[in-house]
Parts: sequence; C-alpha cells; structure tokens
Amino acid sequence: MQYKTICLHMIQDRPEMYDRLLKQRTLLPTLERFARQLRSSHLNWKERLSNAKPGSSDSQIASEALELALRQLGLSSASPPEEDEPFPLEDAMAFLRRPTPPA
Repeated sequence: MQYKTICLHMIQDRPEMYDRLLKQRTLLPTLERFARQLRSSHLNWKERLSNAKPGSSDSQIASEALELALRQLGLSSASPPEEDEPFPLEDAMAFLRRPTPPA
C-alpha cells in the first residue's frame, strides 16, 4: 500500500497546511511521519478487525481498517476540511510526536 501517496493527497486537500509545510520546507519529513503512523495504525486496525470479525473478507477488513486509521490520524476524506476551519498543523505535529505503545 502506498501510504505516502495517500497522506500526500490528504494533506493537499488542506491547502493552508500544505502551503505552510512547503513554505517551511517540512513537507517531506511531515509526510513521512504521517505515512509511518498511518501504516502502523492501519496494521493495528486490521489485526483488531480480523479478531472481531473472523468471517469478513481480507479486502473488507483492510478497507475498514484504512478508513479507521485515516480518521485516527485526522486525515479522513469522510470529513473534508471546512474553508474557515483549516487543519491545525500544531495539532497534527503534537499527534505525531506522542509516544506510541510498544508492539
């Protein structure tokens, strides 16, 4: 799965955030952090959903897990940003810097 591509599209859907990251020259490191976090969350959700729904198909579980992981990161397409409410970069960075539980 192309986690960086998914994250890039979701960041580009938030023009203020995208422009700020470009201007500060932090787009690539931020994108890589989002992609790592998305991958980790996606794999975690796939495992949890597989255990909770043993009869579901792998593709259905993967799809649900990806949507949940995107929501968890605040990048879900189900809730596009409002023009007057840009995605707060500080919130995104705080989320990415939080400690992750051991695997």
